[in-house]
Amino acid sequence: MPTNATTAADALTDVTASDSSLRRFLHGLPGVDAVGLEARAAALGTRSIKTTAKAYAIDLAISMVDLTTLEGADTPGKVRALGAKAVRPDPTDRTAPSTAAVCVYPDMVAVAKEAVAGSGVKVASVATAFPAGRAALPVKLADVRDAVAAGADEIDMVIDRGAFLSGRYMKVYDEIVAVKEISGAARLKVIFETGELSTYDNIRRASWLGMLAGADFIKTSTGKVAVNATPANTLLMLEAVRDFRAQTGVQVGVKPAGGIRTTKDAIKFLVLVNETAGEDWLDNHWFRFGASSLLNDLLMQRQKLATGRYSGPDYVTVD
Repeated sequence: MPTNATTAADALTDVTASDSSLRRFLHGLPGVDAVGLEARAAALGTRSIKTTAKAYAIDLAISMVDLTTLEGADTPGKVRALGAKAVRPDPTDRTAPSTAAVCVYPDMVAVAKEAVAGSGVKVASVATAFPAGRAALPVKLADVRDAVAAGADEIDMVIDRGAFLSGRYMKVYDEIVAVKEISGAARLKVIFETGELSTYDNIRRASWLGMLAGADFIKTSTGKVAVNATPANTLLMLEAVRDFRAQTGVQVGVKPAGGIRTTKDAIKFLVLVNETAGEDWLDNHWFRFGASSLLNDLLMQRQKLATGRYSGPDYVTVD
């Protein structure tokens, strides 16, 4: 049984042998029933989570957060503060779990790495001319090389949506393969920018394309466009990783990013994971939330469960 994404691609050599065979495979995937997909996502979102399960879900969600700052105004001080918060989200309660990672631009990786040293919190870095991806491949690879050299544990790359939407699937595939190779030991998250892919069929095709090329995670979005993670597009990607593992034996993670701001939202996504991909994905090695404001709401809800009082936003740090 294949044990990594490279051997998965080897198992499907004929699929990626040429642009025509890759196109034939991707367009041969079953079409998505949009009405059925959205109805299932909505139905799963109505599941009621009781107090004990809610407390577990909140801690699980905190441990899955990639605490993110991706602004032009980012400073070393802001990144150090974010790293400290990732390590100890609630300074008043040592039982609160750390987040999975902090996610920053490549030039801030070294600062973030120092801030979380010895904690187990990973440092993720966006790369490949994030968020638009509009750069030549050597520039994109240099972006990745800089982040890895600075100590990034994970790379979040964006695909060339223009190439994908114009049907140049092999170009997208080759870029992911090249980024995967230069990332070395760093885990690779491949961002599709689902809000720009227009159709659910395209999201399914992008999911399989990313996994065939060696993605360790597939990620919905950059958080920089109008439509980011939704229950429906995340459900579709969870179905894709489930089916990919069934066919290849390889497990790939999923990261919804952008627009997930409340505990209620996060729990809905955890229900999607459990009911679609299964318990194997209910771990921060395989599921992440790309978020900045979500963590504060999780902490406030956690405090409410512990004390019976809603403390409000003044009792958590402002990122």
